[in-house]
Formats: sequence, structure tokens, C-alpha cells
Amino acid sequence: MKALTANRLIDGEVVFWKAGAWIERFADAQFFADDDAAGPAAVETAKGQPTVVVDPYLIDVVEAPGGWAPVSYRERLRALGPTNEPTHGKQAEGGAGVEAILAATGAARSTGRVDLIRRK
Repeated sequence: MKALTANRLIDGEVVFWKAGAWIERFADAQFFADDDAAGPAAVETAKGQPTVVVDPYLIDVVEAPGGWAPVSYRERLRALGPTNEPTHGKQAEGGAGVEAILAATGAARSTGRVDLIRRK
């Protein structure tokens, strides 16, 4: 499974794609099957919004205890919001989505980010 993420241009907030709009909570993001053409189509739509977001790309997600979580450690940190203090950002909001991300293990790389770096 994959999710589309980017940074909102106006404030740098990490955002996720859901049904044609950008949302701030990973738990509410739209997930795409690996072979679903809608994922790459969403990336192209997002790239057409240069005044809204910067650097949109697909990330790998897996089912973790309690819900879905990004595969890569980097993307889990981004999904939790500022991690300088547990009482700040998205992690302070808590909930099942945050608990699932915190319970996820492993540090695999996201193929979407690697492909972005390679500039296919």
C-alpha cells in the first residue's frame, strides 16, 4: 500500500492526500494499492499544484498494530509532526492513528522517495 505526502507550501506542514484534497493527519489519508493506477495519477495531480504543495511523492505504508503506518522511519517521524517534544504537533493529539505509527517497527526506505531521488 502507498500514501501520497507532500509539504504544504504556505507553512511547511506535512500533508497527506485524501480524495483530491490535502489533510494533515496520516490516519485519515487515502491509501493506494501498489498496482493501483490512482496513486501515480494523484501524484501527477499534486504536481500540478505548485502553489499549494512542494515535493509530492508516494510513500510505502504497512499495517501495524492498531492501524496503518509508514514503512520508513523518516516518514513515521514526518507523520507524527514536530518530534522535539511529545506535547507538540500531531503526536500530542494522540488517537489510534498516532498509536499505530508509534507501534510500527523497522526502518526500511520508502521506494517512492528513492524513485524521487533517482528522478526516473
